Amino acid sequence: MVDPETQAGWVPEADEDDDEEMPLSLRLSIADTLTLGNATCGFMAVYFTTTGILIPHLQGSQESGMARHSAATAVILMLCAAVFDLFDGLVARKLRSSPMGAELDNLSDLISFGLAPAYFVLVYGMVADDAHQRVAAVGAIVVLLAVVLRLARFSCVTVKDGTFQGMPSPFGALTVVSIVLLELPFVATLLAIIGTAWLMVSRVEYPKPRGRLAVAMLSWIVLSMGLLAAWAFDAPSGQLLLQTGCALQLVMGAVIPLFATARRVNNFRDNRREARAAQLP
Repeated sequence: MVDPETQAGWVPEADEDDDEEMPLSLRLSIADTLTLGNATCGFMAVYFTTTGILIPHLQGSQESGMARHSAATAVILMLCAAVFDLFDGLVARKLRSSPMGAELDNLSDLISFGLAPAYFVLVYGMVADDAHQRVAAVGAIVVLLAVVLRLARFSCVTVKDGTFQGMPSPFGALTVVSIVLLELPFVATLLAIIGTAWLMVSRVEYPKPRGRLAVAMLSWIVLSMGLLAAWAFDAPSGQLLLQTGCALQLVMGAVIPLFATARRVNNFRDNRREARAAQLP
């Protein structure tokens, strides 16, 4: 380059930061890589829902097997996203997480447990025989906004250790798709979906998946994958097994917070007893 004053050639000085290492805020940790796997699974769930269910329906295809395989694949990918979400938190606590970790987690959860299940509901409203497309679109929007609000609140509100305020978004997403796969009447399906969305933004307490609960959750996810595979490949009683698993998912969504409530009531009673004992002479 030429200096306009001296007309002499000059070379810009090297930036002092060029030789420095990448800032810590831009380095991906192992936990961050797992979080990106979560986002990838959510995106691929949308892909399979579109290519295997929506597009064949719009083209007038009568191939139900392909739609069943694609629906099972999409839900299995959401289950894989839940596994990534479970392990990225465990790895972050054991090793380390980058400064981007919390933001990456929220963005990935929005894709896998907000967009993917909401889109699943939307497509259901377009392909089901007794569904109403516009009403189903409203239900899908409710699910998406519930996850957005829940993730935003999670970033801003501090709750006591060991609990979530509201149904966790991975659990909520799996509950929503379970409701769709149960093939209930449209009105019952829509009401159950809206009820699940309300649980996600409610103040109902859910325990965090740690220790034995994390193992139980992982076991349930693996079992759910097996049920979906049996249904996809039209195994004997595959439909019945899938509906049983979906029904259990709904029951757990309603029953699990009861344990947290019972524990809170017991703690309150114990504190009152201790306070009374301390007041005695």
